[in-house]
Amino acid sequence: MIRIYDYAKVDKNTIFAREDSLSDVDGVVSEIIDKVRAYGDKALLEYGEKFDGAVLEDLEVGHAEIEEAFEAFDNEFLEILKESAENIREYHKMQVREGFEIRKGDGIVLGQKVTPLEKVGLYVPGGTAAYPSTVLMDSIPAKIAGCGEIVITTPPGKDGKVNPVILAAAKIAGVDRIFKVGGAQAVAALAYGTESVPRVDKIVGPGNAFVAEAKRQVFGQVSIDMIAGPSEILVIADSKSNPVFVAADLLSQAEHDKMASAVLVTDDYDFAKAVQEEIEAQLATLPREEIARTSIENNGKIIVASDLMLAIEIANEIAPEHLELCVDDPFKYLDEVKHAGSIFMGRYCPEALGDYFAGPNHTLPTSGTARFSSPLSVDDFVKKSQYTYYEAEALEKVADKIAYFAGKEGLDGHGRSATIRFCKEEEA
Repeated sequence: MIRIYDYAKVDKNTIFAREDSLSDVDGVVSEIIDKVRAYGDKALLEYGEKFDGAVLEDLEVGHAEIEEAFEAFDNEFLEILKESAENIREYHKMQVREGFEIRKGDGIVLGQKVTPLEKVGLYVPGGTAAYPSTVLMDSIPAKIAGCGEIVITTPPGKDGKVNPVILAAAKIAGVDRIFKVGGAQAVAALAYGTESVPRVDKIVGPGNAFVAEAKRQVFGQVSIDMIAGPSEILVIADSKSNPVFVAADLLSQAEHDKMASAVLVTDDYDFAKAVQEEIEAQLATLPREEIARTSIENNGKIIVASDLMLAIEIANEIAPEHLELCVDDPFKYLDEVKHAGSIFMGRYCPEALGDYFAGPNHTLPTSGTARFSSPLSVDDFVKKSQYTYYEAEALEKVADKIAYFAGKEGLDGHGRSATIRFCKEEEA
């Protein structure tokens, strides 16, 4: 059963503690990366058989398999996927950045140019669930950014095939290539390249502890979005909220995995008790009860605060991946929220709306990193370069200032590179 804490009486370390999501897997991951670098496709095929039980001849998903998957679904599901994709496109198109240029009129031009990444790799988890939503959320911003090639890696089933819902979503999103590779070996393949899998500029997407550790180890060789931890939800709800709704929202994240965290902060103890009882009732009917129950009992919390403003302070300290404001006027409190990955406003805005359909991205900072990082966006798939242009007269006006500044840092050679252009030959 989920535990209830009185914030005024409980040890704050209990409230703000997080389960350590990083298992001691660094040595195993390092070995996998080294083997993929040394043996390429051969290593990937061996790991596919070892970890996924799949005996593969080819790592890349062929056109026929994609078309077969697409045709296997009823039109209703495909239409929902397409509508979700369009919502995601509409939202992320607003994030497109243009470069800028400043012309000072005295022979000086300063600017910034925005360039899409050439190749990006999207990791799509398999295992206990398939995530076509991740395909849409990760690939559509890359497509909008103008990336030259978008590659997916995802673990196959024992039959050697990729889950058809992933393939259908990939086709709708416009993914270029898909590979039957999962785990740390997929991250290594994307970072260094193999005979089949292209080396990319950036790897994005969630995964288990092995995937997270692999991303950490290859960072620097390749860019990454973030080190994703377990799923999190924090709901702020007052006594007017429906405990049935709130319990369902908490369980929507608890069913992700046993390490997931579901937290309610409320200003009413009776409401807290009602949610506690409702969670138990709903758990009994949940197909993924074992996973959700472990999450709720190990990591779940109900915190009773004195008022809603304190509830928001608690939320800011936790900096959750998902934050629900289940109150009458959520916009009244929006500016008070400082740290959250994605904010869901009002009593009829469940976090699942963001997972699948609304449009804002669901690849979000976890483990408190919402204090300093942001949801996946078009910005993640571009890079920026600066440029500077000075005519001779413009540089001559400031050359001595540059030299003086450089001298203060003890770097006379820097200063000389500016002044030497205007010295007479005998002085130079």
